[in-house]
Amino acid sequence: MSSFYRVSSANMYDSSVRNLATRQKSLTDLQENLTSGKRVVRASDDPVAAAQAERSLMRMGRIQAEQRTLEVQRGAMAQAESTLGDAVGLVQEMRQLIVAAGSGTLTPADRTTYANQIQSLREQLAEVVNRKDTNGMPLLGALGSELQPFVGSLSGSPTYDFKGLAGQASSSGPGIAGMLDGHSALMFDPRRDGIYHAGLSNAGGTSFDGRHVATGTVQVGNPGALELGANGQPYTYSVRITGFQTPPAPDDVDGNYIATYEVARSDGTVIEPNGESGILKQGKPADIPISITAGGATLEFTLKGTPRPDPGGTLERPFAVDDTVTVQASTGMLDVVDRVVSELRGATSGNAASQAVGQALAHLDKGMDRLSNLRGYAGELLNRADRIGSDQENRSIQLEADRSRAEDLDLVKGISDFQNAHLGYEAALKSYAQVQRMSLFDYMR
Repeated sequence: MSSFYRVSSANMYDSSVRNLATRQKSLTDLQENLTSGKRVVRASDDPVAAAQAERSLMRMGRIQAEQRTLEVQRGAMAQAESTLGDAVGLVQEMRQLIVAAGSGTLTPADRTTYANQIQSLREQLAEVVNRKDTNGMPLLGALGSELQPFVGSLSGSPTYDFKGLAGQASSSGPGIAGMLDGHSALMFDPRRDGIYHAGLSNAGGTSFDGRHVATGTVQVGNPGALELGANGQPYTYSVRITGFQTPPAPDDVDGNYIATYEVARSDGTVIEPNGESGILKQGKPADIPISITAGGATLEFTLKGTPRPDPGGTLERPFAVDDTVTVQASTGMLDVVDRVVSELRGATSGNAASQAVGQALAHLDKGMDRLSNLRGYAGELLNRADRIGSDQENRSIQLEADRSRAEDLDLVKGISDFQNAHLGYEAALKSYAQVQRMSLFDYMR
């Protein structure tokens, strides 16, 4: 037995209209995807993919901000490295002039000329170490400083001081430090570096002309335990020749003698009232080893002397009563330069100039090591900035790929889907047109 189903015309019309609307919306959406190049135009299209794309965009924005900050830091560090290079060059020039000024054939006027040249370079060095970056911040400002971190004058004590907080700022993951520790590069810390200057004087008025008196470089043992004064500054020490004694038998022959000395501290405390040298010989060069106890540290150097010929044909002792060695901590590179300038101008003999030059060269060499080390650190920070930039670029590429996979449209598939949808929409329109013409009157005809 057959079954007959009747479908009303109104139902056919409604179904056709719904199909047309659905196909038109699908065609419109596909066309919008093609024009925008995106598979996910709105979050409602695919909430998960939209969230993934948004996270990728936020991370890429953060990387771009970090990269801009890194470029500023890289520029400042490049300036700082260049500044240290200029400082090294100036110190090398000063060192050459100081070596030339130590010649024993120069007159006081010649030494003054050299001192003036060294002072001119020192003034240039002071300007270099106070350079600022493009934002007006000091390049060698350490953890924070005044706009001019190194201040002072020739008449000051110390001649130059660092107005800031010493220390090297650390570098973060996406960035590097924007400043270098100028205190570490140019200032000396007695408990870290143990750099002391030994200066000669003669309170008795006897000139050093004709006899050569000098000291070696002061060696500091266990500088971390160095004794400091109430103001937190290291003491200054003086070693004064107090007299000469005849050694006991059987060494009391051929003019042998013993030099006695005392060691006093800048606060007036006499540390060693009865120091004695070994047995020295009349008319022969003499070396007196000096050891100063400064808390848990020791300051050691050798006082050396060469006698002068006497017009009567005999030889005198190389030291005189009240010959004094002043041992004072050097506060920094600029302090060393200022001191040698002052001592060269005041030197009345080649002996005094030689002593000043010897001390300055030893300290400048140690300061150069610190400058070179910090310059190398600046170079490594620039290398680190390059590595960070490369890593961030790779991360940006990866994030862009993640965003593209989440929301971008496969154009080949999109064009194919659009063409299929367009073909289906045309077929639906033709079908609707046929249904639209169906009526009882058309059937009866």
